[in-house]
Amino acid sequence: MRFVWQLSAVVVVAAIGAQAVAAVESNPWLQLALGLLASVLAVLVYGWVVARTEHRPVTEVAREGAGAALGRGMLIGVAMFGAVITNIYVNAHYEINGLGSVSGAVGLAGFMAAASVTEELIFRGVLFRIIEERTGTWIALTLTGVLFGLSHLLNPHADLWGALAIAIEAGGMLAAAYAATRTLWVPIGLHFGWNFAAAGIFSTEVSGNNTPQGLLDTMTSGPAWVTGGDFGPEGSVYAVLFGVLVMIGFMWLARRRGNLVPRRRADRIAAAATTLPR
Repeated sequence: MRFVWQLSAVVVVAAIGAQAVAAVESNPWLQLALGLLASVLAVLVYGWVVARTEHRPVTEVAREGAGAALGRGMLIGVAMFGAVITNIYVNAHYEINGLGSVSGAVGLAGFMAAASVTEELIFRGVLFRIIEERTGTWIALTLTGVLFGLSHLLNPHADLWGALAIAIEAGGMLAAAYAATRTLWVPIGLHFGWNFAAAGIFSTEVSGNNTPQGLLDTMTSGPAWVTGGDFGPEGSVYAVLFGVLVMIGFMWLARRRGNLVPRRRADRIAAAATTLPR
């Protein structure tokens, strides 16, 4: 029952926020304000419903250290996309023709903030966390990664390869980021940093969404396996490669910190017992 309440609450806030942000697309500053407001409300609703259904402190969205964790995540996301776009530039054709739309970048910041926060609350905060309790970290990572990829098939220029790429490079990596840190702020920051770098800075397509122009006026052409084609750089083999490398790094960190939840129920009970106060 807690799963239903938590998922329903966040999905409702996400839907309302998405509608509000889309309705003011012609006003980028209002779009930014509504995107940030939707993000804050989503976190507050998540914290409220989890606290009341699980009767515990909701440490995964604790305010203490949130800024630093968000910042680390954003740096990783921007650096990852920078590495992807560099490889596209070297191996295909990525050209910057000049300045694009500053107002477009502002509006995209609001849109990407709302999308990043609500998607992380749904897929990592609710789905991954609860499934992990019952099946262990690796199975939860795989299942929620697949679900995350499949959810992108609803986008206008989506295809099966794009969904698979998202499942691996984003679904798996973001779940690993949560497993390693046990805070949602790192995957939220990483998700936002990647999306905003892709759309708001480098003006490339994001997940086949007909993304508006961002800060730069750019043009991309070349083999789809390098550029991602109509789906955007997230469909590039380089995005998958870097996503897998970062996921491996986070999972190594999660193991080192003792954050991996065992698959077998008996092992999970034994591990929990060792953490009980004596």
